[in-house]
Amino acid sequence: MIGRPRNSPANRPKAPSPLKILDPGRSKLTTVETKRIISVLDETIIKVELVSMLPHIIENMDDFNIVLGYELVGSLKEHQRLSNNMEAILASLEEKGLLKKDDGRGDLFGAQEQSIRLELHKQGLKSSVRNILRLFQANPIACQAVREEVHTRGLSADVFIKGLAELRGFLFEKLLTTPLEEKEKVEFMEEISLRDKKNMEMITGLEVELTAAIQNRDEEITKKNSAIRDLKTHLHNLTKFSESQIQRTKQEAEKQQKGELRASQAKCTKTQQDIHQLRAQLNALVTEHREAELTLRKKKYKVEMEIENWIQKYDVDMGEKQEVDEVYTEEKAQLAELKEKYAMLEQEYSQVKEERRLRQEQKEKDERELAIMVRAATQIQALWKGYLVRSLLRFKKKKKGKKGKK
Repeated sequence: MIGRPRNSPANRPKAPSPLKILDPGRSKLTTVETKRIISVLDETIIKVELVSMLPHIIENMDDFNIVLGYELVGSLKEHQRLSNNMEAILASLEEKGLLKKDDGRGDLFGAQEQSIRLELHKQGLKSSVRNILRLFQANPIACQAVREEVHTRGLSADVFIKGLAELRGFLFEKLLTTPLEEKEKVEFMEEISLRDKKNMEMITGLEVELTAAIQNRDEEITKKNSAIRDLKTHLHNLTKFSESQIQRTKQEAEKQQKGELRASQAKCTKTQQDIHQLRAQLNALVTEHREAELTLRKKKYKVEMEIENWIQKYDVDMGEKQEVDEVYTEEKAQLAELKEKYAMLEQEYSQVKEERRLRQEQKEKDERELAIMVRAATQIQALWKGYLVRSLLRFKKKKKGKKGKK
């Protein structure tokens, strides 16, 4: 199995953090004096927490009777009595105008007897609080139960307890730090301050350079904006010229288109008139031919009937008269003549149909020529617009080429 090289990143020791020197050298207190200081501060925080909960406990005495016990309940009731007396005395002094509250302390002025009485009540309240705290210290279960009601504590008491906790952390860190470590921290902070001063000087110099660079950039941007404005003005003039040229061309094309449209409409009108005239002639011819056809059909029917009669008569008289042969030949000749006339009429009818077809083809041809002319006019407009756009692009390229040479 191949091992890692000694100088590989995994085997290298991690570099110490630059702020590691600010951390205490130890994590636990070693001397009895420091432990006592921290212990006193912890007890003070616990006592402050209990004292801040006394109003809530007194108001909800029935809920805490079992946990607190007989002695604590009696002490709390006595404390409540002393508090009520104190409040009554303060209210009386305030009504008499002997209590000064301007500075927030509630000091008495004048009335030596009232001052002594108030001081005695203060001492009684202090003794009551000490007694309650001693009873709580002797009853850890009650102490824990009261401390769990932290959500009922007032905002000012909560802020004060948090301040004590922060003081405890600061003091604990101070007690863990030796004088030598404190000296090293001071030297380290001085070095950091010196580095910060040098960095600030460097930052000031860089800011000056940045300001100059920004000013140069703003000047270049101003020049470029001026050039852009000139180009926009030129482009606007060129666009206006192109629009006027396009408008003029469009008007000319519209005039030409209108003229061609009028000519085409006149031609279409004439063609329609010719069509109506030819259609009337065709209808007349068809009517005439139908009448002639009806007459010929009647004649043909009559002839056929006569032929039929003659055939019957021929069959009857065939045995008797041989002369019917000549009559039959004559009737046959008449029948051939009638067939020739019928063929001529049929040829005339085909000729009329052909003329109608030729007129229809002429009409379609005229319509195609009109569509071709309209398409040609559209293509001419598109080619002219494309020519203008290409001319504009060539003009821009020439101008850009001249600027590049400069």
